Amino acid sequence: MVLVILLVLALFVLQTLIPGRFREPPAAGAESKLTENLGPRDHMRPLTVVGQRTTRALANLQESLPVFITLALLNVIIGPAPNALIGAWIYFAARVIYLPLYMAGIPVLRTLAWTAGWVGLIFMLLPVLDRI
Repeated sequence: MVLVILLVLALFVLQTLIPGRFREPPAAGAESKLTENLGPRDHMRPLTVVGQRTTRALANLQESLPVFITLALLNVIIGPAPNALIGAWIYFAARVIYLPLYMAGIPVLRTLAWTAGWVGLIFMLLPVLDRI
């Protein structure tokens, strides 16, 4: 379970770095990317459509990450449960698949990946409910 937790956290770190890579190119005569990044960032170039999508995908991960971490730690505390580990891997795989689908703007498959992530969380929840 610890490996999956670390992989999900690594995915989170990676996903926080992606949106800034998708900004509109600087206008002729405007500050360079380096000058913009070294400055106070008061006037950032707008995000492209893909950058906006990655920002929304990051917000979605931020919404489900506390639930995942809580369930994962509870499962570590109560002991190993095969369903919980399977659920954690499903969640991780779904989140890895979700990001490029969202970035590409593929609606139905993106929703299926999102749903799979929540199915994984439910798998993680069941062993915790058995202990209550």
